[in-house]
Amino acid sequence: MLLVLAMAAVLWGIGLLMGAPKSARWSMIFVLYLAVIGVQVVFPADHPLAIATGGSLAMWLMIGGAVALVLAYSTMLQKLRAKAEARATETAQEEAAQELFSDTELNRYARHIVLREIGGLGQKKLKDAKILVIGAGGLGSPVLLYLAAAGVGRIGVVDDDVVDNSNLQRQVIHKDEAIGTPKVLSAAEAMVAQNPFVQVVPYPRRLSVDDAEEIIGEYDLVLDGTDNFDTRYLVNEVCVEQGKPLISGALSQWEGQLSVFDTARKTPCYQCIFPEAPAPELAPSCAEAGVIGPLPGVVGTMMAAEAIKVITGAGAALRGEMMIYDALWGETRKITLNRRADCPTCGAR
Repeated sequence: MLLVLAMAAVLWGIGLLMGAPKSARWSMIFVLYLAVIGVQVVFPADHPLAIATGGSLAMWLMIGGAVALVLAYSTMLQKLRAKAEARATETAQEEAAQELFSDTELNRYARHIVLREIGGLGQKKLKDAKILVIGAGGLGSPVLLYLAAAGVGRIGVVDDDVVDNSNLQRQVIHKDEAIGTPKVLSAAEAMVAQNPFVQVVPYPRRLSVDDAEEIIGEYDLVLDGTDNFDTRYLVNEVCVEQGKPLISGALSQWEGQLSVFDTARKTPCYQCIFPEAPAPELAPSCAEAGVIGPLPGVVGTMMAAEAIKVITGAGAALRGEMMIYDALWGETRKITLNRRADCPTCGAR
């Protein structure tokens, strides 16, 4: 038996010198144990090798059973400890949420708070977050409604357009009586009516070189749902310069796409994927090509979900990936995006 113990000590020491993890060292000792059991089974009790390794199969089986019981007890204790720690974390989150939110807010956001990936702390992050949404049209409508419903503390809305009758087929944040009203004011009214606990900051103008840095600098995250490539490239450039994540969505007839561009986390930027604006005939507007009404709702809702994930850290956001949704055929696919070393916006960084 001393021989077996010495061999076990040698194996443990070799594993320690080689930097092997404990699990690997215990695996080597378990293999040694199986070898000893094999010797006791194969060779008679008076065989020198059987004598050198303890000379008793029953003794080794008892030792193995005792070790198994100890390991099972230890594993059970670890599981119970993990459950207790998880429960303590949940309790702490609930207590933190109760301190940070009114009873009405707690009831309103209860379905978020019970999610393990969000919880009370994640909901606090949403309440503390400042998100800028550029465009209060097709994509902006569901984005703004769901961010307001989710309890994002401050939401900026940039748009220079007014509500038109032709918008109402898909821009569900606006009502018939809002026709002729600036979209940012119509959207702000709907958002506050949906959730009076959020602050909405309307910017009734088109984002320009003169004010883009100042406006974007006030927010943690930017969502771009415009149909203007000049604005898209401007927003992308400022987000790269300021290290702000950018969630971009686009639509065309029956198909939509979205991605999270976050160069601070080594993803490509918008211009890596779209080096230059396409010719007008290759990218017609919704007025020219048409768009199915629910499509902006699907893609815009996905953008809002990505925003919540980026703010709370839940799951895996679409960083370095693009999701493409084809409503006509009911297909969704993802493609991987790569940075371009010669990108004029982020390549030098």
